[in-house]
Amino acid sequence: MDTLLLHLDDALQLQPKFVDAARARGAREIEDRRVGSAIRLWSRRKSLDLLKPSIARPAGVLSPPRLCFLGSGDFHHVSALLIAETAEAFDQPVTVIHIDNHPDWVRFERGVHCGSWVNEVAAHSNVEKIITLGVCSEDLQWPERKGANLNNLVSGKVEVYPFDHPPSHVRRRYGDSAGFVQSGDRLVWSTMKNMGLETFAEFLLSRIFTSNVYITIDKDSLSPTDAVTNWDQGQLRLSTVLELLSAIAERHRIVGADVIGDYSKPMYSGSLLTRLLKHGEILIDQPIRTPDVGAASNCNTATNLTLLNSFSDMMS
Repeated sequence: MDTLLLHLDDALQLQPKFVDAARARGAREIEDRRVGSAIRLWSRRKSLDLLKPSIARPAGVLSPPRLCFLGSGDFHHVSALLIAETAEAFDQPVTVIHIDNHPDWVRFERGVHCGSWVNEVAAHSNVEKIITLGVCSEDLQWPERKGANLNNLVSGKVEVYPFDHPPSHVRRRYGDSAGFVQSGDRLVWSTMKNMGLETFAEFLLSRIFTSNVYITIDKDSLSPTDAVTNWDQGQLRLSTVLELLSAIAERHRIVGADVIGDYSKPMYSGSLLTRLLKHGEILIDQPIRTPDVGAASNCNTATNLTLLNSFSDMMS
């Protein structure tokens, strides 16, 4: 397994024990906070593409599966680059397992947003589909009002299985799918909580039709016991995520993975208007809190070490 620490903020460097453990496993490190401050939260395509040379594999060499740690969940759109690079390197159909408290499926015309990247990945020719699980956030309450691209649900390119969520209010007809049934103006979700972990694990495996799987984990899907993030958090326990990953790894090849969701203080660059827009957005969308840095570091270090060790076993 190839391990990459991508330092776009200071989230990982606030976890020296984790960084040392990753280095001991031969991790490669890339530091580019200049690009990080420019692309945080959302980015023009040109700015995001500046990261492509850093994550590229050597020409003509099929590298082993790669695990990347990215820092804050404000960088989840970088996963779109990592998934595309992996899908092209292995050049076979891949299923993306997306574990998140948010569906990340909004329409965003000005570039790529940490809440819009799923649409870009769904359009990739080598990505068979994206299975999103763990969502608890209000993004599902009135998804059309929040700018959700529900067309991917209808086409089957995206399946969503919330951890726990009431039916969503919608205006249009979307029919039924593996993840929901429509009852009038409501989408009634098939939730992980209602199924139970054992039943859901078997059901999830039945929905993966490719040999290759890519895993992307936003730790805001985890309860505050297991992670401290910049975003509102879900209810998944780390132990549940590990059981699901282990079940997937037994039947499929994990060709790549990334982990985001470590808390860091937001730092933005760009024009005054860009910085004001981003600050305004997080005031609306993110909880107003400043966690204890030491406690956050300890919590996220423990979870990252567990994920590093678990992925090392599953991807070796």
